[in-house]
Amino acid sequence: MSLTRIVLWMLTAALLVPLPASAQYGGGPGGRAPYERRDQERNVPGRFDYYALVLSWSPTFCASLPRDRYEPQCHGRGTRPYAFVLHGLWPQHERGWPENCPTRERPFVPQPLIDSMLDIMPSSRLVIHEYRKHGTCSGLTPEGYYGLSRRLFNSVKIPQRFVQPNDDFTVSPEAVVRAFVEANPDLKPDMMAVACGGSGNRLREVRICFSRDGQPTRCGRNEDQSRMCRASSMYVPPVRSSPAPSSGGRRI
Repeated sequence: MSLTRIVLWMLTAALLVPLPASAQYGGGPGGRAPYERRDQERNVPGRFDYYALVLSWSPTFCASLPRDRYEPQCHGRGTRPYAFVLHGLWPQHERGWPENCPTRERPFVPQPLIDSMLDIMPSSRLVIHEYRKHGTCSGLTPEGYYGLSRRLFNSVKIPQRFVQPNDDFTVSPEAVVRAFVEANPDLKPDMMAVACGGSGNRLREVRICFSRDGQPTRCGRNEDQSRMCRASSMYVPPVRSSPAPSSGGRRI
């Protein structure tokens, strides 16, 4: 075989060898780029599987704050004693979630809209943050996103035990689910999950899943109960209108 034919054969063989994933996508060692590409494709406005309506237990949030941080729902005279408040409405994939989706215009939330949400979402900063991080991925305008958020929040009846408890108590995540299902006949146990955390495994939040058109639906893997709260019982701090001393040696 001539030298020319040998060189041509070697060049052809090299072109037929598939490149590693990192080279195909322009990434470095470890093949990180394919995952980055998939992450970018996940953060597309309107491209998601279901919503998670996230209800935060306000007394647990307030107990976690540094002493020098002011929050309207936790401090100040005449503050309404909050129990469950709306943390947000999160577009979700069956596994994982989109966030901070790109929009044509700056994700601006008008002040009148912010003010209109403060009765169920008592923090201007939270209202702004939730639209930028989650609302942009819904494909809705701020008005549409918060209109849907309020409608879904209002569609959930809070079990009486959690309306405005003046005394602390303990409860299992399963009991919280049962209470919500009993109060809301359209809900089933696989349509919600309960999160706990912090000192004493405090009740932190309840997530209720809805379809894209606002109907209760089965949750995805993001709401895996074993991941969100493995405790057999949770501490539920009571509702208070202002900071109060600890009860029974427990910080509330």
